[in-house]
Amino acid sequence: MKIISIQTGKPKTISVNGRDVVTSIFKYPIDKPVKVNFLGIESDTQSDLKVHGGKFKAVYAYPSEHYPYWKELLAQYDFEWGAFGENLVTTGLLEQEIFLGDTLKMGNVLLRVTQPRFPCYKLGVKFNDGQMIAHFHRSGRSGFYFEVLEEGSFQKGDSIQVVEKRNGTSISKFVKAKTESNPNPDTIKSILDDPNLIDEWRSYFSRKLVKLS
Repeated sequence: MKIISIQTGKPKTISVNGRDVVTSIFKYPIDKPVKVNFLGIESDTQSDLKVHGGKFKAVYAYPSEHYPYWKELLAQYDFEWGAFGENLVTTGLLEQEIFLGDTLKMGNVLLRVTQPRFPCYKLGVKFNDGQMIAHFHRSGRSGFYFEVLEEGSFQKGDSIQVVEKRNGTSISKFVKAKTESNPNPDTIKSILDDPNLIDEWRSYFSRKLVKLS
């Protein structure tokens, strides 16, 4: 397991349906070591902190293993590393095997898995494709966010070490429960029983369970 590529971005203004929108979804590769603090990679900036960034979305990683899928499904697009706005492209980490609360070390940075990624409309804007969000959700290939437990630095090529492994809610299970219109209530209950579920999502799944009852 290792870091294949690192990307960061700055706010960029683009036109969407005749109005200006500021976004940082356009990320570009960095080949040198980067410092990582509790709110993310030092050279990276989030534009809309209501839905991006913050403690529990400090670093976003996406598996390199998913890129062949996208290149086959949507061959008209150029899928270079960072195409989905991810900070890290990794190898050896997949949603079926990564669980809420898993603690990993990259370089000398200690990170903990907090949640999958559910992109906003700006991913569709980036590809100029109104169906991109639907494609992303159907694929189950969400990637995952980390919070930073210990600040430090990492760089392209660094190995990824598993420091602590959980066995409650996999990222795949989380995504399926979120995106299915009629998920199994027992699945929702098991997610709510996971101590590594953050409060924001605990509220969401509690409401969903009430609707299913």
